[in-house]
Amino acid sequence: MPKSFSEQEKAYILERLLAEAKKCLAQYGIRKTTVDELVRRVGIPKGTFYLFYESKERLLFDVILQFNDDIQNELLTEISALANVPDVDTLTDIIFRLYRRLDDSFLPRLLQDGELEFFMRTLPPELSKLHAEHDDSRVRELLKLLPGMHEARAEVFSAALRCVFLTLLYKSEIGEAIYDETLRILIRGIVIQLLEER
Repeated sequence: MPKSFSEQEKAYILERLLAEAKKCLAQYGIRKTTVDELVRRVGIPKGTFYLFYESKERLLFDVILQFNDDIQNELLTEISALANVPDVDTLTDIIFRLYRRLDDSFLPRLLQDGELEFFMRTLPPELSKLHAEHDDSRVRELLKLLPGMHEARAEVFSAALRCVFLTLLYKSEIGEAIYDETLRILIRGIVIQLLEER
């Protein structure tokens, strides 16, 4: 980073890049979001962008990962705040609400347009692996909140929750009218198996 930026300025630029990239994703999608549009919105020269990110894709990956983190933090916070260990219905309700929040975000549009799949295939393998490892780590944190849980199957449960997320791709095929009920059944099945492992 150039010495002309203070730590506060760097933090501000980074925060603005992430915020504007998130808005662009919702408005334009991945392919139509450009570095030119991002720097115009943030008010920085194009060269400055590349001091923070080597590519638009790396920035967009961080936006998606940050949104994913926010959702996972909500899940962990809600479960931590419970007075008792959650039963099947309580845990299903919490996870279902968070999936509904995902459904109301910019992500379904990217899924339906095929952009997210294309985007994930174009990422360097180490970033895709980082994303999966990050999810696995968050599931391990969830398991620690449930007494008697074994972390050995965290990867399996993490993958199962990612599979449920991917049902957003097939929402119209599943049926808009029954999608929420179907989603709840899938989540409940995972939760039952998760809690049976104790």
